[in-house]
Amino acid sequence: MNLTILDFSMITSVVIGYFVSIALVVSPFYKSRANNYLALSLFLLSSLTFLEWPRVSMDNMLFQFLSNIRLDFLFATTFVTYFLIQIKHKSINKNWYKRMYFPFIGSVIVEILISFFDYVLSIYNSVFDILIYLTLDIASTVLNAYLILWGRHLVKKSTTISEDKRRWLLRLNLFIICIIVVWILTKIDFLTSNTLYPRYFLWLLLSLFSWWILYYGVFKLQVIAQKEEIHEYLISKKTPSTPIKKKINSTTTSKIIAELYKVMEDEELYKNPLLSRFDLATRLETSEGYLSQIINQELHKSVIQFVNEYRIEAAKKLLQDPVFNKYSVEAIGMEAGFKSKSAFYNAFSLSLNMSPGAYKKLQKKS
Repeated sequence: MNLTILDFSMITSVVIGYFVSIALVVSPFYKSRANNYLALSLFLLSSLTFLEWPRVSMDNMLFQFLSNIRLDFLFATTFVTYFLIQIKHKSINKNWYKRMYFPFIGSVIVEILISFFDYVLSIYNSVFDILIYLTLDIASTVLNAYLILWGRHLVKKSTTISEDKRRWLLRLNLFIICIIVVWILTKIDFLTSNTLYPRYFLWLLLSLFSWWILYYGVFKLQVIAQKEEIHEYLISKKTPSTPIKKKINSTTTSKIIAELYKVMEDEELYKNPLLSRFDLATRLETSEGYLSQIINQELHKSVIQFVNEYRIEAAKKLLQDPVFNKYSVEAIGMEAGFKSKSAFYNAFSLSLNMSPGAYKKLQKKS
C-alpha cells in the first residue's frame, strides 16, 4: 500500500489525537474529571477521522460496527460536558446534562432496527437506507453546531470562572467551530464531487488542534487551576502570605514613597498581573511621570523593578512552604503576580541568580 503525504498527515493527526487523549487521562498533572471528557472528545474525533479515511476497509466487521453506531452524535456532547464542568454549571450537580446523550442512544436504536430489517428479516430498501443516512447526518450536524454554540454562550455568561480560563475555553470552542465547519464542507463535498481535499484539510486541522490542546491549552488551563487552588488555600487559612514589610528610612523617604509602601503591603497590589504604572499613580493620586521620577531618585530602581521585588518575595515564601510542593512553579509565579512564565523566570533569575525551579529544589534539600 503506497501512502501519499496526505495519507501520512491523516495517520499523524489520528495518532496525535489518540496520544493526547491518553495523556490527559493517565498523566497526574492533567488528571481531572473535566479532562476525562476532553480526552473522550479527542478520542471520538480521532476515531471519526480514521473511519473517514478511504483506505479503511468497511469489509472489516469492527470498522463497519464503529461506523454504524454514529459516534458523531457524541462529539459535541462530550465537549459541552467538559465546558459545563469547567464553568461549574448547575446542570452538572443535577445530572440533567445527561439528557444531551439521548440523541446518541436514539441513533444506536435506529441503527439496530435497520440492521434487524436488513440482516434478520432480509428486508432491504436502498432508498430508505439512504434517506435514514442523510437524516442522521443532518441531525448530527445540527446537534453538534447547536451544542457548541450553546456551550460558547454559557462560557461567555459564566460568572464562576476567571478571565484567563474564559479566554482558553472560548479559544477551544472557536477551534471546535472551525472543525465543525470543515466537517460540514466534507459532507457537502462527499454529496457533490466526492473529492478528498476537504477531508485532508480536516485531518491537518485535527493534528494542529490536538497539539494545541496539549501543549498550550490544557497545560495553561491546568496552571490557572493550580493558581486558583493556591489562592483559595491562602484565603481559607487566612494567611495571604504574611504581608511583606520593607524597612523605611523616615528621614529620607518622601510622603508618596511611604504611601506607596503602605498600599503595596496592605493591599498586595503587586498580585495583580495587570498592575501598571498608571494604576499605581492613580491609586496614589499623582502623575505617572512624577511617580517614576520619585521611585528612581529615592529607591534607584524603576517602577516594574519595585513591584517585582514584592512578587519575588511572595514567590519565595510559597516555594519555601512544603504545602505547595505539588504545584507547578509557573502556578506559584502567577499567584505571586507575574503575568507569564517568562516574566517570572527572568525576574527571579535576575534577582537570585538561579531559576525558581532550582530555588525550589534547594529548599527541599535544606
